[in-house]
Amino acid sequence: MSRADEIFIKNMKDIMENGFSDEHLKVRPHWEDGTPAHTIKKFGIVNEYNLQEEFPMMTLRRTAFKSAIDEILWIWQKKSNNIHDLKSHIWDSWADETGSIGKAYGYQLAKKSIYPEGEFDQVDRVLYDLKHNPQSRRILTNIYNFEDLHEMHLYPCAYSMTFNVTGDTLNGILNQRSNDMLTANNWNVVQYAALLMMFAQVSGLKPGKLIHVIADAHIYDRHIPLVKEVIAKPMHKAPKVTLDPTITNFYDFTVDSFKLEDYEYEKLDKKIEVAI
Repeated sequence: MSRADEIFIKNMKDIMENGFSDEHLKVRPHWEDGTPAHTIKKFGIVNEYNLQEEFPMMTLRRTAFKSAIDEILWIWQKKSNNIHDLKSHIWDSWADETGSIGKAYGYQLAKKSIYPEGEFDQVDRVLYDLKHNPQSRRILTNIYNFEDLHEMHLYPCAYSMTFNVTGDTLNGILNQRSNDMLTANNWNVVQYAALLMMFAQVSGLKPGKLIHVIADAHIYDRHIPLVKEVIAKPMHKAPKVTLDPTITNFYDFTVDSFKLEDYEYEKLDKKIEVAI
């Protein structure tokens, strides 16, 4: 059975059984109808996925693979902060009339700095070090830039990625300040597993472990019945995900560079409302 399913079920049961509810507190998020969106949460969840064993994709419900890849390329490859460069509508609630989400996500990755080796943005610095300084313990990105937070329409949720090379294997740690577990947990895991695969391939390495560190792992009040329904569904084997082996430049990857095979999943016919 899919390891991602097992981890998801464990996390969700732990949150529902042992989490803290903020139903009696004032909260910022709200539902589209204006009602406060309360949560039950756990602080400090750490999950580990071994990409050499399987691709970490849930089967308890469908994860929209192509849309997830499109968004990670939008952020890390296009380094865009405009929803007009994105095919899905997941960012519409945070975009202004021009399509901008402010100085967030791709905008931060695209900011350049001068190094002794030349001028790099955050992504290109990682790619350079993976090839030229693979034993470095300084290969990381951070988009939680305090001087720009007031100009971001949404503070970054997944804000830092640390890369580490062990032998011929590339491992990564994804740090996330906040995670809407039903809506986005596996979405984020799939994205950063795919990113690790892409970075490994263009660096002549094998993808290894993805460690996902979540500070505030929460379930929204309106999601609890759906969570109970989802975790009661049967699990299937994890699908197989492969990359076009001919690609050696990170900027040549597209959504179609990924091949998803044998993806069996359970259907969820109810809409998952997103808190704003």
